[in-house]
Amino acid sequence: MAKQNNKKHILFRYGLICIGFVLFSILVVFKMFKTTVIDAAVWNQRAKSELSKVDTIAPERGNILADNGNILACNLKVYDIKIDLRHNKVKALKSIPWEKVDSLADSLDVYFPRVSNLRQHPDTLAKYSWHTRLKKELDKPHEKRPRALRLVQKGTMEDFEKIKTFPFVKDFKGAGFRNPLYKEERKIRMYPYGRMAYRSIGRVNENEKTREIHGYSGLEKDLDTLLYGKPGLAKKVALTNGITNWVATPAQRGYDIRTTIDIDLQDMLEEELFNICSEANAEWGTAILMEVATGEIKAISNIELLENGTYGEALNRAVLPFEPGSVMKPISLMIAFEDGLVKNVTDMVSCAPFQKTSDPHGGGMKTMKQVIEQSSNPGIARVIFRGYESNPAKFYDRLAGMGFFEPIRSGIAGECTPRIRKLLPKDSRGNNITMTARHLDLARQAYGYNTELPPLFTLSVYNAIANGGKYVRPHLVKGLIDEEGRDSIIPIQYIRDRICSEETARKVRECIKEVVWGEHGTAKLVRDDRVMVVGKTGTAFPVENGVYNKAKRRYAFAGFFPYEEPKYSCIALVLANGGNSANRTSGQVVKNMAVKMYSRGLLDNSSTYSAQRKESRPILAASHTFDPKKLSKKLNLERVKKVKTPTPPSSGAVPSVIGYDAPTAVKILEQAGIEVRLRGSGIVRGQSVEAGTPLKKGMTMTLTLKV
Repeated sequence: MAKQNNKKHILFRYGLICIGFVLFSILVVFKMFKTTVIDAAVWNQRAKSELSKVDTIAPERGNILADNGNILACNLKVYDIKIDLRHNKVKALKSIPWEKVDSLADSLDVYFPRVSNLRQHPDTLAKYSWHTRLKKELDKPHEKRPRALRLVQKGTMEDFEKIKTFPFVKDFKGAGFRNPLYKEERKIRMYPYGRMAYRSIGRVNENEKTREIHGYSGLEKDLDTLLYGKPGLAKKVALTNGITNWVATPAQRGYDIRTTIDIDLQDMLEEELFNICSEANAEWGTAILMEVATGEIKAISNIELLENGTYGEALNRAVLPFEPGSVMKPISLMIAFEDGLVKNVTDMVSCAPFQKTSDPHGGGMKTMKQVIEQSSNPGIARVIFRGYESNPAKFYDRLAGMGFFEPIRSGIAGECTPRIRKLLPKDSRGNNITMTARHLDLARQAYGYNTELPPLFTLSVYNAIANGGKYVRPHLVKGLIDEEGRDSIIPIQYIRDRICSEETARKVRECIKEVVWGEHGTAKLVRDDRVMVVGKTGTAFPVENGVYNKAKRRYAFAGFFPYEEPKYSCIALVLANGGNSANRTSGQVVKNMAVKMYSRGLLDNSSTYSAQRKESRPILAASHTFDPKKLSKKLNLERVKKVKTPTPPSSGAVPSVIGYDAPTAVKILEQAGIEVRLRGSGIVRGQSVEAGTPLKKGMTMTLTLKV
């Protein structure tokens, strides 16, 4: 009887289950019918809407290259390496293996320290070590631990593989979601040469809404449309296992931009500008080096005194307008020669003072050579008066006809055009301006006041004078390379075919030469027998808060070299206190560049031992016995100098390395536990920490090297 009852119960249960399946099947069929028939239009519309979506495929940004193909800016794939401390595998641990965690922290502190200068600041070790961070996070309840504790930022695949072998981490085997250690891929813009030509190359940023990466300064901004490329399109397609993206139009990679920058010359210019600004305690400096025949900008540097007392890359003042001062005089003289106001370099003009315009070298009659050599303000003004006294406004028109106010389109972001006021009979309010006032303004324009010229514009005219009157366009872009590797060279372009005749250019060059090589020249310190540099000095007061600050000077020197067959033109501006001069500051930047380039055989010359000894790296020779005569005869040297023999540093004190060669000095200091930084090249001439100073752990020393 019991068996019968049990059988009934079992059949009843099976019956309920069957009824349940039948009802569920009916529900499924009904839902299918409702979806495919009743609601078919709604679902078809949703499917159509989903499949019609088009995603944008971001293109790969092009690289920026130096003139020799070296990479100045490129894309780099990096990884943020993280660990999930709430992962099930971490939760499954019965207890935290602190010995392994400590070993993991040791490894991270060695290879991926949280603070890069822990050795220099050991007191921060306890606060910023991985021991402190890991213990803090693992001591929390499991649900409050971080899901993404970042171990490495911008790491490589090698870094990820290395961390997988560290203690504690290597206990968790598996990939992807099965391992607490994971990586997030992202792309960054990389600049292998760091801050070199920072303002000219520029930087990029990411749009928060579109996630697109575009340039916001320098070449990255000016050439963004070429570097960015063309986005691709991805459509939605239905597959058996769902909807996925299907590339309809592939993204087109941006062009690689080959610039005119020469890495070696850029490094040299930055070093020279830094050295001169440091010596003059300047607020800022800017310099440009350009190839005369092509207009290629081979180097451009901008530095500024920062709040911490060091110099760093700054605002690109090479394309910002400033009162040029006397560097304007050769430009005015070029117009005078071209317009026939004077015929020859020996033509005379009165330099007597007039209307607040005086000559520091005295008045009297002077030739055109003497006017430029001695930088005579009334002299150049009276020459310009010969053609424009009756109608000063025509001087502006004359400059405009030369292309003086047209954008250069050099490729440098933030480029400005010259600002010179047109001297009309009435002001903007309709009030009459006296002829006397207009004469004074015209005079000031002729010798570089009441005008504002970007250094690049000034250099472009000097370059034309060096180039026989051919007004070539300064530029930073040399060519484009597409994603197929096809290289296209951008031809030389001209602002005007000619800014003046070849004869006029020759006469102006003769006059400019006297500034450096004349008996009364204002730039005698720029002379060097190895390479003939010529150019014009200029000094102006900076305008601060709407008035001239006469405690400071902006020192300029614009010129070219070698004089007989100019290869390069160069301009430098330095803002410093009134105790300096263009002769000793900006002029030295141009001179030192010319001499270094000559020493390296870059001026179509043969580099010699003599030149290299004076400006380049010295010749070093080792011998068991110091025999000057034997060394000089063997190496064909005019003179030799003995370098100090290394001696062990005294215990507990900073050793003196002045007089040593760089490798030896570095070795001695590193043996003493001192971190070394080098500035310049040659023999050690100075050290930032005096000899005999007690040694401290993590001490850093800067060595100044000079030939």
